[in-house]
Amino acid sequence: MLDPHSFLKQQGNSTVVPMRWEKDKFFLLDQRLLPWEEKWLEIATVQECSAAIKDLVVRGAPAIGITAAFGMVISTKSALEQGDNLDDSLQNAAELLVSSRPTAVNLKWAVDKMLQVYEAAKHQEGQRVYEIMKNEALEIWHQDIEANLAMGRYGAELLPDSGTILTHCNAGALATGGYGTALGVIRAALSAGKNIDVLADETRPWFQGARLTAYELQKDNIPVKVGIDSAAGFFMQQGKIKAVVVGADRIAANGDVANKIGTYSVAQIAKANNVPFYVAAPLSTLDLHTPSGDAIKIEERDPSEVAVIAGKTMIPEGVTALNPVFDITPAKLITAIITEKGVLRPPYGSAIASCFH
Repeated sequence: MLDPHSFLKQQGNSTVVPMRWEKDKFFLLDQRLLPWEEKWLEIATVQECSAAIKDLVVRGAPAIGITAAFGMVISTKSALEQGDNLDDSLQNAAELLVSSRPTAVNLKWAVDKMLQVYEAAKHQEGQRVYEIMKNEALEIWHQDIEANLAMGRYGAELLPDSGTILTHCNAGALATGGYGTALGVIRAALSAGKNIDVLADETRPWFQGARLTAYELQKDNIPVKVGIDSAAGFFMQQGKIKAVVVGADRIAANGDVANKIGTYSVAQIAKANNVPFYVAAPLSTLDLHTPSGDAIKIEERDPSEVAVIAGKTMIPEGVTALNPVFDITPAKLITAIITEKGVLRPPYGSAIASCFH
């Protein structure tokens, strides 16, 4: 199997990747420090892996899933070295990882897949079990990049030949194994010769658009500007936005989409201004067990993430803040869902179900 970094550079002409696996060690690019500092953290235990997911060292549903897969590899290696019971160690690791963040379905998907591989291999010699687990995590990573490249090809055809594309949060290389979902569509459109540029919503409270989307697009020499979240309607009203492309953390069986807080507002504004609104996400984000967005648990984080900017509290003492991390965009607001198997259009219930038959 070609190293994921080499494969990405060869097939996608992109070098932005949020993770590394070198000499049986796993590293994550600390996204909390971007764009000011590029710092790689070695993740040596499953506890560190869980903390990295919870504390937003790594974020984005596909990237979280890949990280969790390597968390299971790390747990396997640790149990073998310490002589611990592998069954118990991996079950405990799985529970810890799945509890790290509740909304992104890729996390549980990846952990369940690693458990299935372990169950099939558990009767083999310990080192062989480790190699099988490691190769499966690398395969999950590799498949994610392939899926992103395929989504890019399908999605590029939907974008206009020229104009500005708005995106919210970061659904790019940093949120995946590389290349990206929403930003992968944009990368592919540019590779196909389309004359487009990007407006990135800043995406409060963590500024994933301003910090991360702008960072990685600049790295790949893609023209990008940053706009405040509340200006999206103004730009659409002015006719300056030709399409919106976002990612997803979970897509319910009826097509409702959970994504970064603010996505629903953007979708409503796009609908009001007749701007196409596209969601790009791999099949691992489609959740047939969740009938609609009403059943998706919305993670709420520490109010200080909203109230404090650069170490300075921005609201009066005694006033708290609300910090839901995601919202639900109803299927009726979505023009199309772009997957690695093709473009899904309404009615989404049957379109999504057909992906798994």
